Amino acid sequence: MSVITAQQIRSAAKGPVNESNLNSVLVALDRYGDMFGLDRPHRLVPYFSQLGHESSDFRFDREIWGPTPAQQRYDIRVDLGNTPERDGDGKKYAGRTAMQLTGKYNYRLFRDWCRRQGLNCPDFVADPDAVNRDPWEGIVPIFYWSERDLNQWADQGDVETLTKKINGGKNGFADRVDRYARLALVVLGYRPDNVMQFQSDNRLDVDGDVGPKTRAALHKALVALVPGEAAKPEIKLAPVTEEKPVPVPVPVTPPSLDAPWWKSKEVIVPAVSGGGASILTAIGGIPWQNLLIVLIALVGIAGFLYWRKNADRKAVAKQVERMA
Repeated sequence: MSVITAQQIRSAAKGPVNESNLNSVLVALDRYGDMFGLDRPHRLVPYFSQLGHESSDFRFDREIWGPTPAQQRYDIRVDLGNTPERDGDGKKYAGRTAMQLTGKYNYRLFRDWCRRQGLNCPDFVADPDAVNRDPWEGIVPIFYWSERDLNQWADQGDVETLTKKINGGKNGFADRVDRYARLALVVLGYRPDNVMQFQSDNRLDVDGDVGPKTRAALHKALVALVPGEAAKPEIKLAPVTEEKPVPVPVPVTPPSLDAPWWKSKEVIVPAVSGGGASILTAIGGIPWQNLLIVLIALVGIAGFLYWRKNADRKAVAKQVERMA
């Protein structure tokens, strides 16, 4: 029996689950999962969460064909083994099973893989619909997972790399992370939406965000469910950092050398400490110390002019007295 149950998957699902499609996956895991290392919680949680995203909670086991413009281009996708002619290969080898096996090349790979495993399988190239019959529907995800060596990334709790290996990019990454967290929480005995309680219990920032640190803690807790598992050399800590934009410092433009000194932001005299200094404030961005120098200079000039004017008046008065 799978270490993750149908009830746990239903509890963690984000919508109604197709029981028949889910059962196909579980039956195949019961029979073949341990042969490929899919018998441990920290591997099965990302396995089921990725399948849950790809199949919308196991509701779809085949691609819905429009055809859309993108699907029409699949008809000539020679990189997927389809012919360069528009002869219907796109629809014939459309995505099937919970892992959405796509393209003639991948159907051939699955057929040859099954035969190497000693499984008496149909010719999926000649009859691609056969992959949706049991037990093949549940074996396709195992084949896909095994051939891409995805256990190594599950052992590291690296949901991001798993997504890239399956999708070729990060399409649907937020939903995949959400599904990973929901199923991990259920397996660990929490409600699927109670990430904040898990964060509190593990002394993390209680923000409800399933970021790298929370995912690392979930991975560690899942590994700990199997005694001795953490000591195995293939088990690694989950990555706890993610790329964030580095703030760019705002450049400070130095004052022009041609600017008058009174407009300079540089203080000409030492700052005055004490309460009196707070009375003087900068006007127009000019430091108050510089304003003080200007004020003293103006008072000095005014005093000099007053003294000079008074002296000239006295000199004229004396000259008039001599002439009288």
